[in-house]
Amino acid sequence: MATFFGEVVVAPSRAGVDDEEWAEEAREETPEDREIRRELEKKREIDVLWTLKSGASLESSAGQPFVCSKFIVAIGHNAAAFLSSFILDSVCWEVVGVVKLWNEWCRTSNTTNVLPTDSFCLFYRLISDPTVLLCQCSCYVAEDQQFQWLEKVFGCMQKEGLQVTILSTCPVADYKTQESTLTLPAPFLKALKTKEFKEQICCPLLEQPNIVRDLPAAVLSYCQVWQIPAVLYQCYTDGIKLDTVTVEAFRPLLSCKILNSLVKDVSESTKILKKLLTTNEIHNNIYI
Repeated sequence: MATFFGEVVVAPSRAGVDDEEWAEEAREETPEDREIRRELEKKREIDVLWTLKSGASLESSAGQPFVCSKFIVAIGHNAAAFLSSFILDSVCWEVVGVVKLWNEWCRTSNTTNVLPTDSFCLFYRLISDPTVLLCQCSCYVAEDQQFQWLEKVFGCMQKEGLQVTILSTCPVADYKTQESTLTLPAPFLKALKTKEFKEQICCPLLEQPNIVRDLPAAVLSYCQVWQIPAVLYQCYTDGIKLDTVTVEAFRPLLSCKILNSLVKDVSESTKILKKLLTTNEIHNNIYI
């Protein structure tokens, strides 16, 4: 109701609001609803467990963030398999952490004995240089869990002197170009970096208007905000599962400064990759 002549009164309207939204707004949250919401939020909390084989904590006794000079993050099964094949081994690296999470798409545990097809997120430390950290994250981190992941992982590291390298894959159909995606030589690599990253990159930069999404984008954005030198290498592929072609597409990155010193015997790497793919194929056949 107007209080004086000429006053503009906005009448209540349901325009643009469907019946479900209107009913949701009209219904007050009951104590049972709040309890269910709290339980669901608690269930979706991410736990990052940092431990050594000896049981000692990665963090100092004073609880200060540990020093990390290089942090390499492989997101997705193919990127994780690339690190398993060409970088990781049980002699030079040790498991120092694991992420436990639950969402609608996956569930991880605190076990470190995993198969290539499992959903997992593990952290490794280079024994000869404990400041070098590596992460294999093949599990799906939901949008509402990404901030937790960033805060709990990077919150344990000193940001000064830190450099981050991210590896991930993406469907080639998501790549925006004037050419037909059917004629593109997939798989192929594109890079995106923060302003602070000054080293030479190992592939062409990602062109506009292309974007990255999900956890790779969240990690790169976090590094941009905190002024951490970081580069994302994204492999555009037409494969949706673990496959040799996509894993091999990451091989040019072995010449990059940050990975070059970590490369193990390439002949052995090829054997390990074949073993990973064989294990993956056997696992898939069991569940067909």
